[in-house]
Amino acid sequence: MVEAAFQGWLVALSLIMAIGAQNAFVLRQGLRREHVGAVVLACALSDAVLIAAGVTGFGLVSARVPWLGEAMRWGGVVFLLAYGALRFKAAFAGGEALQAGAGEAAPLGRVLATCLVLTWANPHVYLDTVVLLGSIAAQYDPHRTAFGIGAALGSFSFFTALGYGARLLAPVFANPRAWVVLEIIVGLTMWAIAAGLAFGG
Repeated sequence: MVEAAFQGWLVALSLIMAIGAQNAFVLRQGLRREHVGAVVLACALSDAVLIAAGVTGFGLVSARVPWLGEAMRWGGVVFLLAYGALRFKAAFAGGEALQAGAGEAAPLGRVLATCLVLTWANPHVYLDTVVLLGSIAAQYDPHRTAFGIGAALGSFSFFTALGYGARLLAPVFANPRAWVVLEIIVGLTMWAIAAGLAFGG
């Protein structure tokens, strides 16, 4: 059970680390020190709901369709390989420094609305949480619930660190090379998880 929870935490961290609009927004809010707690909570709770749907929903369906687990496992392998390749492509294309915007603080409602749109309108979030995490969780029966809890905690810990640690990262991520290094790390992690699914299942 502990191993399943740890793997869920690790997989969730690896998926969420990929540079995207949502992470850039959380980092920006952290750099501005503007409504950081509300943004972190909105992102983490959204992920928790989607992860729960993936873990429980996939289990109900796979019980009725025995071959679905194997199909989803290999689908996850292909997805992770492609996702990792995109991260390498972004790294070789060069980084882009993230600069905090200037000006007055935006109202909380507007900030949360933007955060939720970036989260729920992104098709990749459903692939990551519902499809991919749901398929990986099936490999940890009968501890898929522990896997899901670990994944939700991974999401919460990442967004907390990103939001509140942004002020420490500001000088680093002003340099485009920092983004290149992070993209490469994420790409390698994605491929490592794909190898684990392919050869460990």
